[in-house]
Amino acid sequence: MAMEVLGSQDVDGELWAEAVKWLLLYGPPEIKEILGQASSLAFNEYFPQVRAKGYGEDGHPYYDLHDIAEALGVDEGEVAAKLSELQFEEGVAIVVEGDRVYNVH
Repeated sequence: MAMEVLGSQDVDGELWAEAVKWLLLYGPPEIKEILGQASSLAFNEYFPQVRAKGYGEDGHPYYDLHDIAEALGVDEGEVAAKLSELQFEEGVAIVVEGDRVYNVH
């Protein structure tokens, strides 16, 4: 069903985003990989000022919380709260260590 939502030209943005999030969390590995790559490309295109500060043992980048907040034009506390919400509600693996955000994927 989520794949049908992505293929529809008539679906609203909120439903489309929910379908993508569901596929990133629960979809088949090959779909997760494609969406992850697309997400990285879009992130780099729209937030070029936010650069990875390094990479974790799993190869995923980590980012400075301040850089993310600045790019979004919000307070660091708001970003940290949203990350905590995603981790709690969706089971997304997010680790905030000092000012580093790991495994946001």
